[in-house]
Parts: sequence; C-alpha cells; structure tokens
Amino acid sequence: QVQLVESGGGLVQAGGSLRLSCVASGRIFSLYTMAWFRQAPGKEREFVTSIIRDSGSTYYADSVKGRFTISRDNAKNTVYLQMNSLKPEDTALYYCASRGGLSYRARPDEYDYWGQGTQVTVSS
Repeated sequence: QVQLVESGGGLVQAGGSLRLSCVASGRIFSLYTMAWFRQAPGKEREFVTSIIRDSGSTYYADSVKGRFTISRDNAKNTVYLQMNSLKPEDTALYYCASRGGLSYRARPDEYDYWGQGTQVTVSS
C-alpha cells in the first residue's frame, strides 16, 4: 500500500509564494511518477505538474509554467511544489498523486494513489 501526505498549504496574498511537500511511503515502484493536481470549488480536478523518478523529467500545465517548480528527493520519498507569483486563480485544494509508470500522464484516472489534499488560498 502507498500513503501520500501533503503539507504546506495556507493563505497567501497574490504575488506571494508557498512550498508544498508530499511525503510518500510504501511500494517504491508505485512512486515512479509523482504529480500534483488541484481542484477548485465547482471545477474538475486538473493536472498541475509531474516528475519522473529516474530521469527527473518534469511536465507542467501551461497555466503554471514559469511560476511553479516540482522537485523530488528520492532518498526521502518526498516531492515538493514551489509556487511563486501566486494568483487568485491558483486557489484550490492541491493533491499529491503517484503512479507506477515512467511516462507522462495528466488525467486523474491514470494515477493510482492520492493524498488527502492541502488547501491553497490566494487573496487578491
């Protein structure tokens, strides 16, 4: 079994920064691809970014490119999401997710394990 625990969310003013963390435990092959998704009230869950375990390849949604950075520390089984220049439209519940594959995937149903989420609120 895999457990994902997010932390680091909070309230920040527009233009500010936050760093989210996701600590993973469990079967390592299930952690090959780690991703962040977000879901705002009344909207569908959407892909934000992902990182592949061995290659370190990263992928970003167009809406966050240049502002968000994903990274991982494999020794600590931890993934980070550095969010800069935050905008009110970034307000959402942010979820950490993992899957066992080593290719780019952006649909929620392609991920096997999920955390409980951490709330990010950006005030204008």
